[in-house]
Order: sequence, then structure tokens, then C-alpha cells
Amino acid sequence: MSPDDFSLLLGPDVPSHFFAAGEVIFREGDRGEGFFVIRRGTVEIRSGNRLLETLGENEIFGEMALIDGEPRSADAVAKTDAIVAPISEKQYIFLVKHTPYFALKVLRVLARRLRAQNRAS
Repeated sequence: MSPDDFSLLLGPDVPSHFFAAGEVIFREGDRGEGFFVIRRGTVEIRSGNRLLETLGENEIFGEMALIDGEPRSADAVAKTDAIVAPISEKQYIFLVKHTPYFALKVLRVLARRLRAQNRAS
């Protein structure tokens, strides 16, 4: 399991949403009420015409808006047909409270993405 593997959040009772290839999951500026775990497929994170990252199964996206309460900072678009599971703020707080390592895992994803953006600048 890679450090960015969040498959443990994907139990059989976790609801999921299907997005067809090319469909927008959220747009830059949208209110962020949670983050997502990719069950199947790939998702692109874009800002304007710039591709920031392509994510695959068991990776998360949208966590920044959940953590800082600000609007979404980029678009998330299904690159392929994708199934994603939303994780609400309430679920996130529960996970952090009961498994503190989970918070560190999310912070590591944020740090890795920030470093990648700094290198790209």
C-alpha cells in the first residue's frame, strides 16, 4: 500500500458517485464540504488550462477546501469514467479523533502536492 493509498476509507457501506469521462466533479470556487477518495478510474485536477495532477484509485482530492474552509482552489474532472466516495467533514473529524495517524497521512499528501507545485513554478 502506497503512502497515498486511502482504500481503508472505502468500506462496503460508503456511498459512491459515478462520473463519466470528462464530467466535472467540482469547479474552482465551489464550496468545499468534504473530500473524495477515488474508488475506480482517474481524476484530473486543473487550474484554468493547466493540468496540476492526475490521480488514480485510492487517492484523495478536494481535502484542502475541507481543511481551510475556503472555496475549491481548482477543478476536478473525471479523466476516465470514475467512481468516487465523498468523505464529509464530520467523517474526517471522526477519523482524526480516533486515528490520529490519518491526519498525518492527509498532511503528507498536502505537503507532497505543495512541493510539486513549488517545483513546477
